[in-house]
Amino acid sequence: MNTRTRTFAAASLLLFSTQSFAANAQSTLPETRDFALKNDQVAYDIIEGLTTEIGPRQGGTEAEARARIWSLNTLKALGFENVRIEEYQMPTWVRGEEEAEVTSPFKQKLAVTALGNSGSTGEPGMEAEIVYFPSLDDLRAAPEGSLKGKIAFVSHAMHRTQDGSSYAAFGPARFVGPNIAAKKGAAAIIIRSAGTDYHRNPHTGNTNFEAGVIPIPAGAISIPDAENLERMLARGKPVTMRLKLTPKNIGMQTSGNVIAEVPGSNPQLPIIVIACHLDSWDLGTGAIDDAAGCGIIGAAAKHLKSYGKPKRTVRLLWAGAEEVGIWGGKDYGAKHATEAHGLAMESDFGAGNVWAVDFLLPESASDLKRQIIGALAPLGVVPRPNPAGGGADIGAIIAVQKPGIIDLQQDGTKYFDLHHTPDDTLDKIDKTELRQNVAAWVSVLALTANYDGPLSPETKP
Repeated sequence: MNTRTRTFAAASLLLFSTQSFAANAQSTLPETRDFALKNDQVAYDIIEGLTTEIGPRQGGTEAEARARIWSLNTLKALGFENVRIEEYQMPTWVRGEEEAEVTSPFKQKLAVTALGNSGSTGEPGMEAEIVYFPSLDDLRAAPEGSLKGKIAFVSHAMHRTQDGSSYAAFGPARFVGPNIAAKKGAAAIIIRSAGTDYHRNPHTGNTNFEAGVIPIPAGAISIPDAENLERMLARGKPVTMRLKLTPKNIGMQTSGNVIAEVPGSNPQLPIIVIACHLDSWDLGTGAIDDAAGCGIIGAAAKHLKSYGKPKRTVRLLWAGAEEVGIWGGKDYGAKHATEAHGLAMESDFGAGNVWAVDFLLPESASDLKRQIIGALAPLGVVPRPNPAGGGADIGAIIAVQKPGIIDLQQDGTKYFDLHHTPDDTLDKIDKTELRQNVAAWVSVLALTANYDGPLSPETKP
């Protein structure tokens, strides 16, 4: 254990031995919630430590391996039990050189980054004419073979939304655009970044190619550059671009999940799993995506321990390699498919205030639901009629176990200003909003972990 970890552990133990409600046998949920709201430091310490001591930690890389060891030591220092790493193998893609330049008729460089799983232009790069598509649907409508030897440029109209729904609507330009362009014969593709900021930072992120489709070079350019390129094309002259992207696949590498638990008093009750993802993209230090989620659930579980031993075991899943294919979530689902899970929750949308709560619980848990709504109300959190859906890292275990789900919806209005960019750094964390997240999470955990009725919306045989 390094000096910082020992200091972190000592500070955490002091915090919870002298100030928390663990020493107060008469503690109540409102007091625990309000203490977290006003005083929590654990969440920020986790985020600060992970981004400072590890930094970028792309799945399957040496940096992600260091992050697992850091997490193992930190979770042990915080007093969690059954802390362990569950390893798995995954194919690994790494970034290379990245250059883009309009060569004619208005010569100037563009800020570009390769999308995960992008093909390579090769060391010399390539130069070709751009074919512009204002939307992904326009690309879909292009005739087969019409893009042979061309660089496709796909734009979109993503805007800020509180619930992040604009990403679901316009993110497919990145998710599937390169595959579509490849099938239509394009030599390469660039897209307007799937983001909402006007910094000259391109947003990376994964794309995928169908089996049998040869990956083409695929990059995202910053939004200011995308709009500038649109203005060039609007002048009616052919526009050519030189593009150099040299990523490579380095084969199967080791990744892993870090697991920790707050053991429950009744091992017969199905467990609660709470998840974040430990990995990040390589451009920033992954503060909002998703060190914040790991800080939030880690702090909430620590506060739960101060509330007293829960009836149900609460398991923390700090998943690996989410960004590059949800490998950690899939591995967890496969390895724990036969283990009874009563409830699943995930934090992976930054650290903006929780503003709403969605449920997927049985009718028999209506009283529990009302208690949760009441506990969250002082935090400004309101219930929605939307059924909870969970998140990427709990998707596989939800598919096989059909547990209950509670989603604490965070304000994502500014999230996609930073998402997958070099700007995803510690200074973007608002400590007041972070504490509100922890208070909301501990409120839900204190109630659900001490509820002994069924949580799954489906009756298991």
